[in-house]
Amino acid sequence: MFRRGFLALAGLAAVGFGIASAPAVRAADDTFILVQSTTSTQNSGLFDYLLPKFKAKSGIEVRVVAVGTGQAIKNAKNGDGDVLFVHSKPDEVKFVEEGYGVERFDVMYNDFVIVGPKDDPAGIKGMNDAAAALAKIAEAKAPFASRGDDSGTDKQEKRLWATTGADPKAASGGWYRETGSGMGPTLNTAAGMGAYALTDRGTWISFKNKGDLEILVEGDPRLFNQYGVILVNPKKFPHVKAKAGQAFVDWLISPEGQQAIAGYEIDGQQLFFPDAKGSG
Repeated sequence: MFRRGFLALAGLAAVGFGIASAPAVRAADDTFILVQSTTSTQNSGLFDYLLPKFKAKSGIEVRVVAVGTGQAIKNAKNGDGDVLFVHSKPDEVKFVEEGYGVERFDVMYNDFVIVGPKDDPAGIKGMNDAAAALAKIAEAKAPFASRGDDSGTDKQEKRLWATTGADPKAASGGWYRETGSGMGPTLNTAAGMGAYALTDRGTWISFKNKGDLEILVEGDPRLFNQYGVILVNPKKFPHVKAKAGQAFVDWLISPEGQQAIAGYEIDGQQLFFPDAKGSG
């Protein structure tokens, strides 16, 4: 049901530990690569599922630095990584245009949802207009937990707030709480406070501490969540392992990699939907 519904949203959009740290000195061989990525790909369990398949195929180990998309892009701009795998397309396109990346490819998508307490003090349950739902939350001064960490999710939340006429920043520390943390800790905060939050569906499905929270708003085309992958430019950073990094990019967008992404499920629910179709 979700796949059919969101294939339609994908068309409209077109018109988440085991975290490694970047080593101080990069090894010269290609037996491993470093991928700067967003927390949702890690925290959802996707990498734990995908990376052994890629290693079995290629012999290449993938070490992941899982941070917010904004920080992942900053790290890659510093040459700390071979591949960038995140979910904020405008920033990814800019990354390539500025010469930091070689070429961007769509890999997969899912969606964002607004979760909140079952008693729903702002009265947003069942809405499919995310901006209107946020406006109601602000009007009710109902608790809202924001990542506030320049991640892809945080960027999308800020874009939505910008269309509401509300100024959540003015309420920072009041009903609007910025955690400065990843999606998991922010959901923990929301569960503890009985607060609303914007989350990617993949992390939500894999999240265990839901407490009294449930999905209240979904289905808005603006909640479409596209992921892209980019080889960091070896012309700008000669230490980049271009051959091994490109092998990972090529595998992700190949029929085999796309099938692997489609096969990742939790409790019978597919978390990500492959949509590789060339550079973007």
